Amino acid sequence: MTKLSYVRTEMLPEREPPTSATGVIGWMRQNLFNGWMNSLLTLISLAVIFWLVAGLLPWFWSPTWNAGSLGQCREIIAEAGKQSGACWGVINERWPQMLFGFYPQDLRLRPTLAFFLLFVALIPVLFAMISRRMNWLLLVLVLFAATFFGPGGAVMTVLQIVLGLGLAWLAWTVVATDRADRAAQIKEGVKRLPNPLIFSAAFVFLMPWLLWGGSVWVPVGVALGFVIGWLVFRLLNALIGSLAALILAIVTPVLWWLFLNGLFASAMQAVLPYGLEPVPSRLFGGLLLSVTIGVTAIVISLPMGIMLALGRQSDLLIVKSLSVIFIEFIRGVPLITLLFVASVLLNIFLPPGTNFDIILRVIIMATIFAAAYMAEVVRGGLAALPKGQYEAADALGLDYWKAQRLIIMPQALKISIPGIVSTFIGLFKDTTLVSIIGLLDPIGLSTSIRADTNWNGIVWELYGFVALLFFIFTFSMSRYSMYLERRLRTDHG
Repeated sequence: MTKLSYVRTEMLPEREPPTSATGVIGWMRQNLFNGWMNSLLTLISLAVIFWLVAGLLPWFWSPTWNAGSLGQCREIIAEAGKQSGACWGVINERWPQMLFGFYPQDLRLRPTLAFFLLFVALIPVLFAMISRRMNWLLLVLVLFAATFFGPGGAVMTVLQIVLGLGLAWLAWTVVATDRADRAAQIKEGVKRLPNPLIFSAAFVFLMPWLLWGGSVWVPVGVALGFVIGWLVFRLLNALIGSLAALILAIVTPVLWWLFLNGLFASAMQAVLPYGLEPVPSRLFGGLLLSVTIGVTAIVISLPMGIMLALGRQSDLLIVKSLSVIFIEFIRGVPLITLLFVASVLLNIFLPPGTNFDIILRVIIMATIFAAAYMAEVVRGGLAALPKGQYEAADALGLDYWKAQRLIIMPQALKISIPGIVSTFIGLFKDTTLVSIIGLLDPIGLSTSIRADTNWNGIVWELYGFVALLFFIFTFSMSRYSMYLERRLRTDHG
């Protein structure tokens, strides 16, 4: 058999890929310099970036943090031999006001605690990589740390001891128990820690109490209204049908909150008096106000938008008509118009002497505005599902609500994630519109700070600081959206 000179008879050893195709150099060649046009645009972009940085960096790098007025900033800049520079003294002096507004300084632990507890409550809802024990460990850790900044006293000392013991036990269970032991405990039926979603649900009622204060029995009564609605639905579902039971389950809590919750809170406060020092809404401001309105509207608008989307696709004429009228009317009205309605017109239609909190009115209007847009986003996800998914749910013998909960809605929400997060980001940015109706959000506070004679003329520093705060929140939302899309991917491409 003759050998062919052009046919290899042995395998070549493996070699490392060329340096130009891997690492930073490979990424740059693939993304920045993969053609003469792309290379030219890259060089032009680098030149523009260098020009901007060279012009802005000296302005940012300004030793004016301890200045007490714009005049002092200019003196410090002149002494440094510079023609211009940022006046960071206004941020150093007013950043607590930009964060908390006029919230009493000795009570600012409460909104700070509510902010950190918000993240603890969101962890089991938004993420799946943290264990049940770790979530409770974070909760106890936040509460334990908060006690050191509290008012002190015997009650706080006892609370520190109890929380310290709970923290030590939870830390021991997290560190000393590996996953294999936990799996064995589950298999043997050993009782586990409660689901951390219990705290997430309780935080919905805990946050308003921490921020506004007052009797603890008011949020307890509000939570009790949901329990009453659930009991009404469970008891009447088999007797009068699911639709009638659902309507009564919605009406009953509303009647409880309007007429009986106040009597319940007053009676319980007389028997077991406990509460926090009340803080009026006129003292709210800054980032605290934006986060309060934004988070509350986001949390409520999503389930409300889901129900409106389902109502718009309902076969019941009344339910469909009401959903369509609500969605189209709200989407056809600018948010600023709804805010003016909340600020001015609602008081005209309310009975004389009625005190309807202005922040609550704004939250209601922002919520229904976001819910109308959310309904259309969710409806788009429902329309994108193939008809076979509905037929599969019918083939399994599932009723309407089980089919929506187990099959239809999870897929529709996964499809709608970009639109949902975009609506959330837009809603959070739109909270700055409340400055037009007299509420001092970060934009409104910036305007009032500029009215001070010491800081009259400051523009870029204040609004740049506000832009940075909003960018941190909105960028975090967009990153989480991308993470959630990757986690829920089911394709194999």
